[in-house]
Amino acid sequence: MSDIFDLSKFDSYKEDNRREVKKSKGGLPNSLWETYSSFANTYGGVIILGVNENADGSWQTAGLKNTAALLKDFWNSINNTNKVSANILTDNNIETYEINGDSIIVIYVPTAKREQKPIFINNNIFNGSYRRNGEGDYHCTAQEVKSMLRDQPDSTMDMEVLDNFTMQDLNYETVIGYRNRHKLLRPGHPFDRLENDEYLRSIGAAAVSENDGQLHPTAAGMLMFGDEYNIVRQFPEYFLDYRELLDPSIRWTDRLQSSSGEWSGNLCDFYFRVYNKLIKDIKVPFKIEGGERIDDTPVHKALREALANCLINTDYYCSRGVVIRKEADKIVFENPGYIRTGKKQMRKGGVSDPRNKALMKMFNLINIGERAGSGVPNIFNVWEDEHWEEPVIEEQFEPDRTILTLSFNKKATIKSDDKKATIKSGDKKTTAKTQAQFERILSYMQPDVWYKTADIMKLLDIKDTRAKELLKQLVQLGKLVDDGANRGKKYKLV
Repeated sequence: MSDIFDLSKFDSYKEDNRREVKKSKGGLPNSLWETYSSFANTYGGVIILGVNENADGSWQTAGLKNTAALLKDFWNSINNTNKVSANILTDNNIETYEINGDSIIVIYVPTAKREQKPIFINNNIFNGSYRRNGEGDYHCTAQEVKSMLRDQPDSTMDMEVLDNFTMQDLNYETVIGYRNRHKLLRPGHPFDRLENDEYLRSIGAAAVSENDGQLHPTAAGMLMFGDEYNIVRQFPEYFLDYRELLDPSIRWTDRLQSSSGEWSGNLCDFYFRVYNKLIKDIKVPFKIEGGERIDDTPVHKALREALANCLINTDYYCSRGVVIRKEADKIVFENPGYIRTGKKQMRKGGVSDPRNKALMKMFNLINIGERAGSGVPNIFNVWEDEHWEEPVIEEQFEPDRTILTLSFNKKATIKSDDKKATIKSGDKKTTAKTQAQFERILSYMQPDVWYKTADIMKLLDIKDTRAKELLKQLVQLGKLVDDGANRGKKYKLV
């Protein structure tokens, strides 16, 4: 974790969403364990004991002397399950340094593994689970705790057998449509000869209950092939929403909602209806191979991957539902649920840990989605090849939400040998890095919503002073307005 703490940069650090300081002169502070829980349940971070935060946010050593006693107390406490639910540290996670004759203890807290979350304190999972937001630790909501608990097992939530539903509760028009696609894409597949119920069992959409020995839909089967009015009996927060905003004078140029009652409202039908809307205006030249026109370009494949990834990784018990927004210059995919592999690993790829494994299998059987964890990196590669702005992955909490933004704007041309190339923004010149941060802020903000400095710090993973400077410049450029407050100032789009 040397990227978040370097002793040589001590004088320049301030607290943020990855760094926390504690004076600790009177012993281990109780807040230490709240921060340990919050870092472990979020992105990880570093806790520095023996440091005081000044009024301006800068750090100053606090004259810590009794490091041996503190460390002994720390290890005794973290290994006490009545104090902390799990110790995820080793000796390598703690370092002791000397600064100006004073000692400091640096504790590197990694992100807990999925099966370890939530890390909680005081033997109280609901009142003792924390997460990090901006510069502070906050109590996890009951919904957030339940979401982490659902994600613990290797068998995912969509594998549950729904004893309260029968096979007749599925929409067999959707099932037949899915089977026809499967047959077309995988001719001669062994499942093709099976009767419907046995076919659904083979693909993971149904299973035999241990309670009555009868075949029932699984949660995945109900999500994929059920009717909306049945799906919400199992998933009360279930909601799918496609919004098309291509004309600024009209609120919606097109909208599709699972609750409309005009169609099944299930995932399978939503996927194909929305995908056809997404690709309708994509301006990507077709290709010719062997004298034949090939309409299925890498961009089309990337959009299929993005849409499937959104649906497969949704926590359908969480609030606010799936929202797909198509605008003139971008497409935004939003789904409830935090990123199980973490944002960095999602971007890097190579690790597949879907929230709904049975749904992934069903999409894979009709050639949609990647099993090797390469789907998101492929999307980034396609956008790079098209010279479009890099996709943006955001993770929000309270409630958990993952957002992928795919912009169709061309990247600014910057000479590779000129690291200080500039792009004009009105009459003010800004560096290319600053311009990219401006664009991320503006694309992140929603109309008529006020945002705090902490929101932008979290979005860009930057310090308080940098976030305030960016927001101040955007106000000066006429892109944002502030509420005029002296402290806790808020901002929104013009």
